[in-house]
Order: sequence, then structure tokens, then C-alpha cells
Amino acid sequence: MKQSQIFCKTLRQAPKDEKCVSARLLIRAGFVAKLSAGVYTFLPFGLRVLEKIQKIISEEIEEINGKRILMPVLVPKKNWQKTGRWDSFKELFKVKGKNNQEYGLGSTHEEVIAPLVQQYVSSYKDLPCYVYQIQTKFRDEIRAKSGILRTREFDMKDLYSFHTDEKDLDRYYEKVKNTYFKILKRMGLRAQTYLCLASGGSFSKFSHEFQTITPAGEDIIYICENCGLAINQEIKAEYPKCPECGKKEFKKEKAIEVGNIFKLKTKYTEPFNFQFIDKDGSKKLVIMGCYGIGPSRLMGTIVETHNDEKGIIWPKEIAPFQVHLIQIENTQKIKNVAEKLYNDLQKQGVEVLYDDRDKTAGEKFADADLIGIPLRIVISKKTLETNCVEIKNRGEEKIQLVKIKELSQFLKSYV
Repeated sequence: MKQSQIFCKTLRQAPKDEKCVSARLLIRAGFVAKLSAGVYTFLPFGLRVLEKIQKIISEEIEEINGKRILMPVLVPKKNWQKTGRWDSFKELFKVKGKNNQEYGLGSTHEEVIAPLVQQYVSSYKDLPCYVYQIQTKFRDEIRAKSGILRTREFDMKDLYSFHTDEKDLDRYYEKVKNTYFKILKRMGLRAQTYLCLASGGSFSKFSHEFQTITPAGEDIIYICENCGLAINQEIKAEYPKCPECGKKEFKKEKAIEVGNIFKLKTKYTEPFNFQFIDKDGSKKLVIMGCYGIGPSRLMGTIVETHNDEKGIIWPKEIAPFQVHLIQIENTQKIKNVAEKLYNDLQKQGVEVLYDDRDKTAGEKFADADLIGIPLRIVISKKTLETNCVEIKNRGEEKIQLVKIKELSQFLKSYV
């Protein structure tokens, strides 16, 4: 992609109404644009990152047999009434059609997935099954804040599992735990993220959250200094000792919840009378689990934890591009070499952002640091004197010269 052809631009100053680091950097660097409180447009760079996050999530969920579907956003009122959430779900956006039919905009999809899977499951032979989607969600947040960390419109991966008994649910639940940590590791968040006990509501003793430590966090968690299990402040008073190891030493941290998992059991199958015929011929309610992780919130969390005073530092696997190619000075010779290198790298499958703009070196370097692509390659009159390019990793000071003819081999070990 040529930088001169992108309609959005970087900003020198961050918007005054954005307080958190991720919102300020993402807007300044041209990844997102704010439409209104809690509503953002993902611009070309931001969409590339978001799609890479979604791809990682899909790859890992499909490794544990998740089958992807796409459910509607418009959910009829009667479905919400069956579970009692039409009146109790305070953040539910409600709309009315021309025929006076009322709908809730999907903020979660238990009311859709339970009757959907019910159409195809009648016997124990049909279970277990695992279905997920990545879908736009809507929640009428009273105070949408913190940029894309808490919004009124956001995307969510929600996975639902269906089982014959709680033992089978428990087995899959543990599998999802491990998978979530694989996802977070690929995104550069594993070291800062803790498994956290939270309220299980009316259907389970606990649910589990995946909480990433950052000053921008809205949650307070207490981390066991012995085993690393965390407890959400909302339930900490009930557990003066760690439920895992029995120790009493905790450290208090602010954190962002990037994912959560629940053992729903029969909470959403019972209202729909979702039963199956077991081996002995008896009818039993299907057991459910649900597992959420937010790609857009992950994107904001990654920026909160991967930045410096100059801008964003994207982890390699989710960066919008692998390489930022920068042309210094606009002589015809430099343009020709840079253009050829840009085309050659693309042919080799390297994702390149090519800064071909008529800007000063200082402006280009400042934008490169702000945007945060992992590897910067500079072509200038000085580098061409030795048939080299200048290479620098984002976040490091070290600069090295690499022969142009050896660049392809160099990048193989990097990308």
C-alpha cells in the first residue's frame, strides 16, 4: 500500500476528549475515527489490524472444533422475553419496525443460538457441538469511554458449546481456557494477562475472566502472589484466601477484561425446552457453555500495553504491515529503486506500507514511529552509495545496513 494514496492522515495532536492512551494513539495514527461517544470507524490501517486479530481467533477456535456461523443483529422481542431479559437487560438497544414488531439489537446471542441449535439436535449422538461467530454487538452503555475499550458498538467472538452433561462441559471449558491463552500469546498479551475468578451469576459458582494488567483498566483484581490466580474485586471479599492454593498474599492491580467464559448449564436451554434423548431413552435438558472475546477491545488493549512516547509498537503477528518502506529525498534514482523494491517485496508476499510522500525525513520518521509497524526500511542517497538499505526495529535504537541484494534473505528470517 502506498502511503500517498491513503485518504486518512496522521494527526499532530490527540483529540482533547480522549483520555486513554490507546484512543489517543489510534486516532492520531489514523487507525480509527470517532463518530460519536462509543462509536468508531475503523480506517484502512485499523481494519487490517482488526482482521488479523479476528483471523488469529478463528484459527484457534477452529482448532477446538468451533464451527463458524453468522447470526442476525435483529433479535425478536419474544426471544428476549422467553429468557426474561427483555426487561432485565438494561443495556439492550430496543427498536420497533413499521409493523410495530419490536426487536433487541444483539448484545449477546444466547436467545438466538439456543433455539437455532435446537433445530438440529435431538439425540445424544448430536452432542457435543460447538458454534461460534464474530459479530457486531450493540450495548446502550450509560457512559461509553476509553476509546475502543468500551463502546456502544463493537465486535465480539462468541462461542457456544452444547453438551449432554456437566462433565463434558467441564472438559471443553478447560480446553477453551488454554485456547484463550494461546490467542493472547500470539497477540503479545500473555505475560500481562491473568485468569481471574468472577461471579458466576445464578448458574455457576464462578465464571472466569481474562484480565490484562494496565493503568487504563476499569476493573480491580487481586493476584495471588503464589500461584498467579486472580480474583475480581467484585467477589474478593468472599475469598480472603486464594481458592487455588490457599495463600493470603495478593497484589492489587488495575486491568482490562479482554475475554470471559461461563458455564451456563441449563439457564438458556430451559426457557426454550431444549432437550435431547439420552442413551437410556430419557429426555434431558442440554447443557451450555459460552465463551466471549472481543477483537476490537483486544486491539485497544494491545495499544495500551505496547507503546512508547513516540507511538504504537505493534506485535509482529497483528501489525497492519510487516514492513514500513521509507523513501528519503525524491530524486528519480531513489524513486526508481524504492518502487522496484516495493514491487519485489509484494511479489515475495511481504506486507509493505510504502511512504512515497513528498515529506521531510523527520516527518516520515515521526509518522513511522507513531504508526508502529515492526520493521522500518529506509532508502536514501546515503544508503544507495553502498547499495544498501537502512533497517530498524520499532522500539529499538539499533540501526543496521543490509545490502539490497541480500534483503530478501534477511526478511525471510524476520517475517
